[in-house]
Amino acid sequence: MRLRLQIAGLVQGVGFRPFVFRLAEDLGLRGYVLNDTSGVVIEVEGAKDSLDDFLQRIVSERPGLSKIYSLQHASLEDAGFNNFEIRESEDRGEKRAFVLPDIAVCDDCINDITTPKNRRFIYPFTNCTNCGPRFTIIHSLPYDRRNSS
Repeated sequence: MRLRLQIAGLVQGVGFRPFVFRLAEDLGLRGYVLNDTSGVVIEVEGAKDSLDDFLQRIVSERPGLSKIYSLQHASLEDAGFNNFEIRESEDRGEKRAFVLPDIAVCDDCINDITTPKNRRFIYPFTNCTNCGPRFTIIHSLPYDRRNSS
């Protein structure tokens, strides 16, 4: 069984694709995840019980800064995926994805920059998927390195 999910909300620049990747790997699912101009697209296939668990956990275990405004899914015929991967973003269609505001530095990053033995000690641009610039560095959607400063 295969599902195609289209997720809209605050799902770009928050570690959502790596989260989906880890979840799919944990459940033994195959397929892909990518950003597009509306949010995140996921195609995933595997056993029905695993797919049901995947859908439930996408919502209940999502990254802390993310918010899901809509999750649409459709059942499709199996595609025969061999693994699960994060694919290159698709930059087509109307740009409707949401961009988060800049987020104040988190406690983990503060710890990194104030610990003398840490390689990020006193590095002023430390940030992670839980903090740092978002809105001020994005030039275009989807939210990818190539579209940011």
